[in-house]
Amino acid sequence: MRLLPVNRRQCLRWGSAVALAAATIGARGQPQSPGPGSAAGGAADEQALPDPLDWDWHDLARQRAVPVRLYLPSPALATGPVPLVVFSHGIGGSRRGYSWLGRHFASQGMACMHLQHVGSDRQLWSGSVFSLVGRLQSAAQEAEALARVQDLRFALDTLLSGPLAQRIDAQRIMAAGHSYGANTALLAAGARVRRAGQPQGLLADDRLRAAIIISAPPFYGQGDLAGILAGVQIPTLHVTATEDVIRIPGYFSGLEDREAVFEATASQRKWLAVFEGGSHSMFTDRLGAGGLALNPRVKAATRELASAFARAVFEGDSRDLAAWPQRHQQILARFSGFAAVV
Repeated sequence: MRLLPVNRRQCLRWGSAVALAAATIGARGQPQSPGPGSAAGGAADEQALPDPLDWDWHDLARQRAVPVRLYLPSPALATGPVPLVVFSHGIGGSRRGYSWLGRHFASQGMACMHLQHVGSDRQLWSGSVFSLVGRLQSAAQEAEALARVQDLRFALDTLLSGPLAQRIDAQRIMAAGHSYGANTALLAAGARVRRAGQPQGLLADDRLRAAIIISAPPFYGQGDLAGILAGVQIPTLHVTATEDVIRIPGYFSGLEDREAVFEATASQRKWLAVFEGGSHSMFTDRLGAGGLALNPRVKAATRELASAFARAVFEGDSRDLAAWPQRHQQILARFSGFAAVV
C-alpha cells in the first residue's frame, strides 16, 4: 500500500471509501441493473424467480433508515427453511446493486438480503460535484463504518423476527460484501481494531457461519492486520483480480492489499480466487467493467464459486469447491486455500 504523508485521522478510512468511490461506481454514476438472463444477471433459469421484495425499514434506536431487498428462491426450490446471505454494497451503491449475485443465490435455493447503507449509498452522487469529495470523506468516517455493521445486525434481527422468519434457516447465515462492503462483512465476522492500544467494541454477529469477501481493502491507519483479523474465525472466501486496483491522486491500493487481508484472516478454512486482469468495479452490476469479454465470464465463475463455497460450509460437501479451479483455469491467475476440516 502506498499513501502520501497524511496524519493518522486522515489515514484511517476503513476501506478508504473516497478511493473506493472512483473505482466502484464511477463519478456520479450508478451501477447498471441487468435483468434476469443477461450477461451479468445470470442464467436463464433465474427468469422464473419471484420478484425481489423491498422494505424500507427504520431502526428507531439509531434513528437510521435501513432499506433492504430480499431475493427468495421459488417455492419449488424451497420446501423448507433456506440458507441466507446478507450482502453489503460498496460505497455509492444501493440495495439494487449486485443483482447478479442475489438472483443467483435465489436460483440455488438460498435467500439473499441486500442492505442499503444510507450514510454511504447512492445519495452520495446527488448534489454539487464541487462538494462530492466532502460527501465521500464523510462517508469514509469511522462512525459510518460502524453504522454499516449495525445495519447488518438490525436487518437480521428484523427479518428473523418477521413474517418470513420461518422461511430462513437461522443456523445457515453468511455475510458477503464488495469493497467497503467487504470491510463491513469482516467486521461483522469478527474483525476488531484498536485505539491507543485498546481493542474497540466487538461488532461480531455470532449468527454468521461464513463470509464472502470480494475486493477487500485493508483497514487503513491500522498496521497490524493479523491483530485486526484475528477474530475472524468463520470460513471465508476471498475473491479479487490481478487488476483489482484503486487508484486516485495520492492513493493506491492493489492486489497486494487484497492478498494481505486474506493472509491475515484467522479462519481455519479460507480460500482465495484471483482472476487474471479485470478491475475493481468488475464485481458490480456494470456490464463492461474489466473488459466486455472477461466481465461475464468472471461473474459466471464467481457465482459458481460462491455456490460451491456455500455447499462446503453448510452441507459439508467440498467436491464442487475442489473442482472449481480446473473448470476456470483459463481466467484464473491463481487459486489457493487452507481447510483444516470441511
